Amino acid sequence: MESGAFVKDRLIIAVDGPSGSGKSSVCRAAATQLGADYLDTGAMYRAATWYCLDQQVDLDNEDAVAFAVEELPLKISTDPQHQVITIGQTDVTEAIREPRISEAVSEVATNRKARQLLINAQRRIIDESGFIVAEGRDITTVVAPDAQVRVLLTASAEARLRRRGLQLESESGAAQSAEALQRQVLERDKKDSAASNFTEAADGVAVLDSSDLSFQETVDSLLSRIAAVQQSDTKQKAL
Repeated sequence: MESGAFVKDRLIIAVDGPSGSGKSSVCRAAATQLGADYLDTGAMYRAATWYCLDQQVDLDNEDAVAFAVEELPLKISTDPQHQVITIGQTDVTEAIREPRISEAVSEVATNRKARQLLINAQRRIIDESGFIVAEGRDITTVVAPDAQVRVLLTASAEARLRRRGLQLESESGAAQSAEALQRQVLERDKKDSAASNFTEAADGVAVLDSSDLSFQETVDSLLSRIAAVQQSDTKQKAL
Protein backbone atom coordinates (compact mmCIF):
# COMPACT_ATOMS: atom_id res chain seq x y z
CA MET A 1 0.00 0.00 0.00
CA GLU A 2 1.24 3.48 -0.79
CA SER A 3 0.50 6.84 0.81
CA GLY A 4 2.09 9.82 -0.89
CA ALA A 5 5.85 9.40 -0.89
CA PHE A 6 5.70 6.57 1.65
CA VAL A 7 5.89 3.04 0.32
CA LYS A 8 4.88 0.07 2.42
CA ASP A 9 7.83 -2.12 3.31
CA ARG A 10 8.96 -3.83 6.48
CA LEU A 11 9.32 -0.83 8.75
CA ILE A 12 8.84 -0.59 12.51
CA ILE A 13 8.33 2.84 14.06
CA ALA A 14 8.66 2.81 17.85
CA VAL A 15 7.49 5.82 19.87
CA ASP A 16 7.71 6.19 23.64
CA GLY A 17 6.76 9.02 25.95
CA PRO A 18 5.07 10.09 29.18
CA SER A 19 1.34 10.60 29.75
CA GLY A 20 -0.12 13.53 27.87
CA SER A 21 2.77 13.85 25.44
CA GLY A 22 0.41 13.20 22.53
CA LYS A 23 1.71 9.74 21.61
CA SER A 24 -1.61 8.17 20.72
CA SER A 25 -3.09 10.92 18.57
CA VAL A 26 0.22 11.71 16.85
CA CYS A 27 1.01 8.07 16.14
CA ARG A 28 -2.51 7.36 14.85
CA ALA A 29 -2.25 10.29 12.46
CA ALA A 30 1.22 9.24 11.29
CA ALA A 31 0.15 5.64 10.77
CA THR A 32 -2.89 6.78 8.79
CA GLN A 33 -0.79 8.92 6.47
CA LEU A 34 1.78 6.16 6.05
CA GLY A 35 -0.82 3.47 5.41
CA ALA A 36 0.70 1.55 8.32
CA ASP A 37 -0.79 -0.42 11.19
CA TYR A 38 -0.97 1.18 14.63
CA LEU A 39 -0.50 -0.36 18.05
CA ASP A 40 -1.45 1.41 21.27
CA THR A 41 0.34 -0.72 23.86
CA GLY A 42 -1.00 1.45 26.66
CA ALA A 43 -4.49 0.30 25.69
CA MET A 44 -3.37 -3.28 26.31
CA TYR A 45 -2.35 -2.44 29.88
CA ARG A 46 -5.62 -0.59 30.36
CA ALA A 47 -7.58 -3.57 29.04
CA ALA A 48 -5.71 -5.88 31.39
CA THR A 49 -6.54 -3.53 34.26
CA TRP A 50 -10.22 -3.46 33.28
CA TYR A 51 -10.26 -7.26 33.23
CA CYS A 52 -8.58 -7.56 36.63
CA LEU A 53 -11.07 -5.16 38.17
CA ASP A 54 -13.97 -6.91 36.45
CA GLN A 55 -12.77 -10.25 37.83
CA GLN A 56 -12.19 -8.67 41.25
CA VAL A 57 -8.51 -9.57 41.21
CA ASP A 58 -6.40 -8.11 44.02
CA LEU A 59 -4.02 -5.79 42.16
CA ASP A 60 -1.50 -6.11 44.98
CA ASN A 61 -1.27 -9.87 44.39
CA GLU A 62 1.43 -10.19 41.74
CA ASP A 63 0.70 -13.81 40.90
CA ALA A 64 -3.07 -13.33 40.74
CA VAL A 65 -2.68 -10.38 38.36
CA ALA A 66 -0.23 -12.31 36.18
CA PHE A 67 -2.62 -15.27 36.01
CA ALA A 68 -5.49 -12.99 34.99
CA VAL A 69 -3.36 -11.39 32.26
CA GLU A 70 -2.28 -14.81 31.01
CA GLU A 71 -5.90 -15.83 30.47
CA LEU A 72 -6.98 -12.39 29.23
CA PRO A 73 -9.20 -12.89 26.11
CA LEU A 74 -8.03 -9.66 24.49
CA LYS A 75 -8.41 -8.54 20.90
CA ILE A 76 -7.03 -5.19 19.77
CA SER A 77 -7.35 -3.73 16.31
CA THR A 78 -4.37 -2.21 14.51
CA ASP A 79 -6.42 0.06 12.24
CA PRO A 80 -5.34 3.62 13.13
CA GLN A 81 -8.70 5.02 12.08
CA HIS A 82 -10.88 2.52 13.91
CA GLN A 83 -9.54 1.32 17.23
CA VAL A 84 -11.64 -1.45 18.76
CA ILE A 85 -10.66 -3.33 21.90
CA THR A 86 -12.65 -6.31 23.08
CA ILE A 87 -12.34 -8.66 26.02
CA GLY A 88 -14.25 -11.79 25.20
CA GLN A 89 -17.51 -10.52 23.75
CA THR A 90 -17.34 -7.16 25.54
CA ASP A 91 -16.32 -3.99 23.73
CA VAL A 92 -14.16 -2.09 26.23
CA THR A 93 -12.82 0.56 23.83
CA GLU A 94 -14.36 3.40 25.81
CA ALA A 95 -14.47 1.75 29.23
CA ILE A 96 -10.67 1.45 29.48
CA ARG A 97 -10.39 5.25 29.29
CA GLU A 98 -12.41 5.80 32.46
CA PRO A 99 -10.63 7.58 35.36
CA ARG A 100 -10.84 4.47 37.54
CA ILE A 101 -8.73 2.60 34.99
CA SER A 102 -6.25 5.46 34.64
CA GLU A 103 -5.74 5.50 38.39
CA ALA A 104 -5.22 1.72 38.67
CA VAL A 105 -3.32 0.85 35.49
CA SER A 106 0.11 1.39 37.04
CA GLU A 107 -0.53 -1.54 39.37
CA VAL A 108 -0.70 -3.82 36.34
CA ALA A 109 1.97 -2.02 34.28
CA THR A 110 4.55 -2.41 37.06
CA ASN A 111 3.71 -6.07 37.70
CA ARG A 112 6.80 -7.80 36.26
CA LYS A 113 5.12 -11.06 35.32
CA ALA A 114 2.06 -9.43 33.78
CA ARG A 115 4.23 -6.92 31.95
CA GLN A 116 6.32 -9.65 30.34
CA LEU A 117 3.19 -11.42 29.11
CA LEU A 118 1.93 -8.22 27.50
CA ILE A 119 5.35 -7.45 26.01
CA ASN A 120 5.38 -10.89 24.38
CA ALA A 121 1.92 -10.20 22.92
CA GLN A 122 3.05 -6.80 21.65
CA ARG A 123 6.08 -8.31 19.95
CA ARG A 124 3.87 -10.85 18.18
CA ILE A 125 1.56 -8.12 16.87
CA ILE A 126 4.50 -6.02 15.65
CA ASP A 127 6.21 -8.98 14.00
CA GLU A 128 3.03 -10.14 12.27
CA SER A 129 2.42 -6.64 10.90
CA GLY A 130 5.89 -5.71 9.74
CA PHE A 131 4.77 -2.17 8.93
CA ILE A 132 3.52 -0.52 12.08
CA VAL A 133 3.68 2.50 14.35
CA ALA A 134 3.83 1.17 17.92
CA GLU A 135 3.67 3.51 20.88
CA GLY A 136 4.01 3.15 24.62
CA ARG A 137 6.64 3.51 27.32
CA ASP A 138 9.25 0.86 26.53
CA ILE A 139 8.84 0.22 22.82
CA THR A 140 12.17 1.80 21.84
CA THR A 141 14.13 -0.03 24.53
CA VAL A 142 12.41 -3.35 25.35
CA VAL A 143 9.60 -4.29 22.97
CA ALA A 144 11.20 -3.28 19.67
CA PRO A 145 14.76 -2.05 20.32
CA ASP A 146 15.72 -2.94 16.73
CA ALA A 147 13.00 -0.75 15.19
CA GLN A 148 14.27 1.30 12.27
CA VAL A 149 12.72 4.47 13.72
CA ARG A 150 12.93 5.07 17.48
CA VAL A 151 11.56 8.28 18.96
CA LEU A 152 10.93 9.64 22.45
CA LEU A 153 7.98 12.04 22.22
CA THR A 154 7.96 14.35 25.18
CA ALA A 155 6.52 17.66 26.39
CA SER A 156 6.63 19.87 29.46
CA ALA A 157 4.57 18.90 32.50
CA GLU A 158 2.34 21.94 31.96
CA ALA A 159 1.63 20.99 28.35
CA ARG A 160 0.95 17.37 29.25
CA LEU A 161 -1.48 18.23 32.04
CA ARG A 162 -3.33 20.64 29.77
CA ARG A 163 -3.59 18.14 26.91
CA ARG A 164 -4.67 15.24 29.09
CA GLY A 165 -7.29 17.45 30.74
CA LEU A 166 -8.74 18.40 27.36
CA GLN A 167 -8.65 14.78 26.21
CA LEU A 168 -10.42 13.45 29.29
CA GLU A 169 -13.01 16.22 29.14
CA SER A 170 -13.69 15.37 25.50
CA GLU A 171 -14.04 11.66 26.30
CA SER A 172 -16.16 11.96 29.45
CA GLY A 173 -17.91 15.28 28.91
CA ALA A 174 -16.76 16.47 32.32
CA ALA A 175 -13.71 18.48 33.38
CA GLN A 176 -11.17 16.74 35.61
CA SER A 177 -10.00 18.34 38.83
CA ALA A 178 -6.38 19.42 39.17
CA GLU A 179 -5.86 16.66 41.73
CA ALA A 180 -7.27 14.00 39.41
CA LEU A 181 -5.04 15.16 36.57
CA GLN A 182 -2.00 15.06 38.85
CA ARG A 183 -2.82 11.45 39.76
CA GLN A 184 -3.50 10.37 36.19
CA VAL A 185 -0.48 12.06 34.63
CA LEU A 186 2.41 12.95 36.91
CA GLU A 187 1.85 10.40 39.67
CA ARG A 188 1.19 7.64 37.15
CA ASP A 189 4.41 8.50 35.33
CA LYS A 190 6.30 8.33 38.61
CA LYS A 191 4.90 4.87 39.37
CA ASP A 192 5.44 3.54 35.85
CA SER A 193 9.02 4.79 35.76
CA ALA A 194 9.83 1.98 38.18
CA ALA A 195 9.22 -0.49 35.33
CA SER A 196 10.57 1.47 32.35
CA ASN A 197 12.51 4.64 31.60
CA PHE A 198 10.40 6.79 29.29
CA THR A 199 11.65 10.23 30.35
CA GLU A 200 15.15 9.99 28.90
CA ALA A 201 16.10 8.81 25.43
CA ALA A 202 18.25 5.70 25.21
CA ASP A 203 21.19 5.56 22.81
CA GLY A 204 20.01 5.87 19.24
CA VAL A 205 16.58 7.23 20.19
CA ALA A 206 15.67 10.65 18.78
CA VAL A 207 13.89 13.17 21.02
CA LEU A 208 10.84 15.02 19.74
CA ASP A 209 9.72 17.74 22.17
CA SER A 210 6.17 18.81 21.32
CA SER A 211 5.78 21.41 24.08
CA ASP A 212 5.72 24.33 21.67
CA LEU A 213 4.51 22.49 18.59
CA SER A 214 1.00 22.23 17.24
CA PHE A 215 -0.50 18.81 16.72
CA GLN A 216 0.14 18.92 12.95
CA GLU A 217 3.69 20.18 13.45
CA THR A 218 4.37 17.24 15.74
CA VAL A 219 2.94 14.76 13.23
CA ASP A 220 4.97 16.33 10.43
CA SER A 221 8.15 16.16 12.50
CA LEU A 222 7.64 12.46 13.16
CA LEU A 223 6.90 11.80 9.49
CA SER A 224 10.05 13.69 8.51
CA ARG A 225 12.14 11.44 10.73
CA ILE A 226 10.52 8.37 9.21
CA ALA A 227 11.10 9.68 5.67
CA ALA A 228 14.76 10.33 6.47
CA VAL A 229 15.24 6.74 7.61
CA GLN A 230 13.46 5.42 4.52
CA GLN A 231 15.63 7.53 2.25
CA SER A 232 18.77 6.36 4.04
CA ASP A 233 17.71 2.71 3.69
CA THR A 234 16.95 3.21 -0.02
CA LYS A 235 20.42 4.68 -0.61
CA GLN A 236 22.10 1.83 1.25
CA LYS A 237 20.21 -0.77 -0.77
CA ALA A 238 21.24 0.98 -3.98
CA LEU A 239 24.94 0.73 -3.11
